[in-house]
Amino acid sequence: MSLVTLLPFIVLIGAMFLMTRSAKKKQQQAVQMRDQMQPGSGVRTIGGLYATVKEVSDDTVLVEAAPGVHLIFAKNAIGAVLDDDEYNRLVHGTEFSDDDADEITGSAVPDDASSLTEADGAGSRIDLGKSDAEAKDKPDTEDTPAAQAERPADTEPKKTDGESDAK
Repeated sequence: MSLVTLLPFIVLIGAMFLMTRSAKKKQQQAVQMRDQMQPGSGVRTIGGLYATVKEVSDDTVLVEAAPGVHLIFAKNAIGAVLDDDEYNRLVHGTEFSDDDADEITGSAVPDDASSLTEADGAGSRIDLGKSDAEAKDKPDTEDTPAAQAERPADTEPKKTDGESDAK
């Protein structure tokens, strides 16, 4: 066999080696991240639950999702161990420190939707219907009584459901 015929097989084996190597690397990083968990750490499960770690054992983790609500998860169900700042931002809503607050100049989101639905005046409404001028310019000729009267009585309506007159 020549090198040209073996080249595709060599490339395929090399690609498979690189893919499995990167998958193993990600798996090792996940195991290392789960081993770094300790009581008091904020975590996100693979289902999207944010909680605080209370106890870590060999295969399970006891977390507190809310005050007095304790849940037991498998270690594999922990998707990420979060930094304290990120956990507090996501769970408790403490988004900005004092230094960051000076840089933010955007508008605040209101607590209720009433300010979003108030009209600025009577002229701010949009009419989505046809205007009288458009209706006069383009009359619908198929359904008007005049069009129905002009149609011969012996003509059958068009068949649109795939039926045919052939027997």
